[in-house]
Amino acid sequence: MSDPKSAQAEVYPEQSKKENFGLHAGVLGPLETLAQSVSAVAPSTSPSLTIPLVFAIAGNATWLVYLLAMCATLLVGFCVSRFARLSASPGSLYTYTAETLPPMFGAAAAWGLLLAYLATGASVAGGALYYTNVLSQQFLHWSPPAVLALLAVCGAAGLVAYRDVKLSAELMLWIEICSVSLIGIVLTVMPVHFGFHLDMDQFRLRGVSFYALGPAIVLSMFSFVGFESATTLGSEVRNPLRTIPRAVIQSAILAGVFFVLCSYSEVLGFRGESAKLSDTTSPLHLLATKAGVSPLGTAIDFGAFISMVACVLACVTASSRVLLRMARERLLPSILEKTSPQHGTPVAAVVLSTCLVFLPTALMAVRGVSGSDVYDLLGSLSVFGFLTAYALVAAALPFARRARGQHSNLVAIISVMAVLVIIMIAVFDLRSTADVAHARLPYIYLLYISTGLAWYAARRKYFATVNA
Repeated sequence: MSDPKSAQAEVYPEQSKKENFGLHAGVLGPLETLAQSVSAVAPSTSPSLTIPLVFAIAGNATWLVYLLAMCATLLVGFCVSRFARLSASPGSLYTYTAETLPPMFGAAAAWGLLLAYLATGASVAGGALYYTNVLSQQFLHWSPPAVLALLAVCGAAGLVAYRDVKLSAELMLWIEICSVSLIGIVLTVMPVHFGFHLDMDQFRLRGVSFYALGPAIVLSMFSFVGFESATTLGSEVRNPLRTIPRAVIQSAILAGVFFVLCSYSEVLGFRGESAKLSDTTSPLHLLATKAGVSPLGTAIDFGAFISMVACVLACVTASSRVLLRMARERLLPSILEKTSPQHGTPVAAVVLSTCLVFLPTALMAVRGVSGSDVYDLLGSLSVFGFLTAYALVAAALPFARRARGQHSNLVAIISVMAVLVIIMIAVFDLRSTADVAHARLPYIYLLYISTGLAWYAARRKYFATVNA
């Protein structure tokens, strides 16, 4: 592990020469930085895959659930953005925790964050497989082999992530703009076509069981995870101590407003339909047909597929930076911190990230798990990793500011609130497991994080012996 002086220099970058870790410094502007976080959130996928699942639990309170989830995300985002003003490192949340709390907590944040990005990437790869089958059946009446489709999705994402971080950011930006714009057009056409009126059943929360709101909030949180992934870019961003904090908050707000509007509109749009929102395979396609713009429904399905590929790309980019930082801190083999002089990307880390996204998804597909179930299960697993990293960053923030001589009671209160909200979400998550597969996820995560901490302890002991 790095010595205390070098660790302190990471937290307070103005006190030492900024490290670029072999990455190309200052190549990303504000929009490209925002694109990294927005693509990791993959906003155009939630209206099709996640909102129907939330509706199945929350009913007319779906819009409220997403509003509450946005508030919880903004609490975490506040803590992350305050840290991002102090440090610009490719380790992101791991760096923030490791340089403030005892080393074991830093290791927990590292392993939790790594799993979070990899599981999210694998989850949306499953979502991409789902939409591959939807589109293939619609146009070709045939579905390609699952493993080949996943190999194409993950391979394309890995290749772009290796080639150029600027290219990948610009590509993700335009994909999300086009995809979200198509959804926005459908949501705008609906009230014009049917006449504008308020859905009082939603505002009055008719038929809502408030006991269901907790599990629904847990599920809706998966729509937001990854909103902080701009922090993984570090010095690759121009003026990172200003640009990255803004991107974190902006992505949380933009995604939250979008999800609230989508959830309200989808519930309203399915009034009087024989099919339930929770049962349909492509809700936006159905709403586009109902509004008389059926071609947009197909375009939205295609946009959702491309958006999921962009999300895989964002997760490979983020996880490779976490791997690089972990290798620099000797948590992992040093080969993972090697970067390409030409492309300025961590080659081995990108390759490993791509493989770790592809393999579990392909294995589940071979065993007959559908793309939508892959999206659900691996997405649920990723939430545990994100919650671990979020809670540790929120807990670390007051200590980092005190060490800098910037103690604030308001910041401390918000940090405590964020930690409490995260704990509450974790408790709801543990209590809301409705089937055997989901019930196993907490134990799988505990086994994973315990193994990671044991590995950290063994590596630390080894290097202490070598350096003695």
